[in-house]
Amino acid sequence: MSRHVVFLCSIVIAALSAASAACAADSERCQELGRAFEIAKPQITAVEVSLTLFSAVDANCVNLATELLDHGASVDARDRLGARPLSHAARFGHLQMVDLLLARDAPINARNLAGATALFFAAERGHTAVAQRLIERGADVNFVGRSGVSPVSAAAYAGNDAIVEALLARGADERVPDGTGKPPIVYAAAGARLDIVTRLLARNVDINARYPNDLTLLMWASGPDQSAPEAQAIKIVTYLLDAGAHIDDRDARGRTALMIAAEGGRSGIVNLLLARGADLSLKDKGGLRAADLTVLTSLREQLTPR
Repeated sequence: MSRHVVFLCSIVIAALSAASAACAADSERCQELGRAFEIAKPQITAVEVSLTLFSAVDANCVNLATELLDHGASVDARDRLGARPLSHAARFGHLQMVDLLLARDAPINARNLAGATALFFAAERGHTAVAQRLIERGADVNFVGRSGVSPVSAAAYAGNDAIVEALLARGADERVPDGTGKPPIVYAAAGARLDIVTRLLARNVDINARYPNDLTLLMWASGPDQSAPEAQAIKIVTYLLDAGAHIDDRDARGRTALMIAAEGGRSGIVNLLLARGADLSLKDKGGLRAADLTVLTSLREQLTPR
């Protein structure tokens, strides 16, 4: 056996061992909950049965959850934030538990105090299989969660194109902004998700549309989230420019995409914008050029008009 094959085998074995350990831990938690339920069963109240159901759902104890439901636990029980057991299962990505609760007539569109449904939680956490199941079973794809965030926006922020696709196919509105005025495509651009940006632009979204503070998609892409790899952000900026994005548009502060990239220290994006003709002599409303906004000496020298 080659050293390469031995190395691959060791990785597989390690992964299986980790999975087995996780399963063992889950099983121990389920056994612990089950023992506690058996002890309390003779005198347990209906409220306590439902509270135990939440613990069983969170730990993915399907057998115990089944027993609790048979013993009178309610699929319409609420936690302190108003969420039902189905939302707990969706949030943790427990597909088998979701199926069990739906089979017991769990209200699929029930909302917590902030307005979030099980589908919203699945989209927000990027649990593809759970989101797809809920969509298949008729979950409302346009119910918004906290701060007016739609499931599409939640999935776009999570960077899950499969969920975005499934939501759109079922009629989700990709133009609905959240409470801050940002629609799903803004989250995709800021997160450097080219697959989602291209999917949403193909639905006749204006590439030069203005969002809160007069920011455009190019500006959002040029100053992406810190967690977004610059290489991916560069692909978004390139795509937007090729598709007709206005390179020197200004936001409410008078700043361009180049200024935003410079302030964020995104050297690769700065180089791309300069190569595509961005005007480095422009000033914002405070009289600052791109060169004045960067803390990087190399970028300042590169951006200083000569």
